[in-house]
Amino acid sequence: MTENDIIDDLVTANHILYNEGVVDGFGHVSVRHPTRPDRFLLSRSIAPGNVKAEDIMEFDLDGNAIDARGRKPYLERFIHSEVFRVRADVQAVVHNHSPAVIPFGVTNTKLRPISHMSGFLAGNVPNFEIRDAGGPATDMLIRTPQLGVAFARTLGSAAFALMRGHGAVAVGDSIRQVVYRAVYAEQNARLQAQALHLGDINFLNDAEAAGADAANYANMDRPWELWKMRVRQSLR
Repeated sequence: MTENDIIDDLVTANHILYNEGVVDGFGHVSVRHPTRPDRFLLSRSIAPGNVKAEDIMEFDLDGNAIDARGRKPYLERFIHSEVFRVRADVQAVVHNHSPAVIPFGVTNTKLRPISHMSGFLAGNVPNFEIRDAGGPATDMLIRTPQLGVAFARTLGSAAFALMRGHGAVAVGDSIRQVVYRAVYAEQNARLQAQALHLGDINFLNDAEAAGADAANYANMDRPWELWKMRVRQSLR
């Protein structure tokens, strides 16, 4: 894909995440540069639903804008820069304040795959505690490289991580995969919260989760095209 194709998909990803209720006025999605793995693309600081191609900025892995041209970057771009720095397998990152996910970051209830659509949540979903890295009086934002480093360390090799009292981060090997993970993590959280009121939950085991995740990966374009169609309809 060309850089223009990647930017088109990145703009679409912003709109999908807004349309599917994963982000609102806040949150962001990035992608590694297609020819410069030491750089990434991320919108200027703007609500995701309003992102256009001209809002997309290029950054280095220190979070510095290559050509800002007066555009204000997101404060939390260091989530993206530090994850891209340490995870060569990651090609795209979503940070959101997904409402259904928040309770799992502030309680002892673990977020686990309840549905075959969310097999990527298998294992122990990490939960970033900003107090451990920034002390007891932060504003909860990953606004420095040091906090970004601490978050990336918590994420480790996982596909998804919670952020206590803040939100979550999904990573993936493409824009489409990371959007899929962000959407279905939110859906899984809602289903799990509902099931907890009914009784004990029979979660996917690790083998089932891995098999489901592989099967869904092979069909990643199906939800992407549907979500893209919904975005186009909402813009009419």
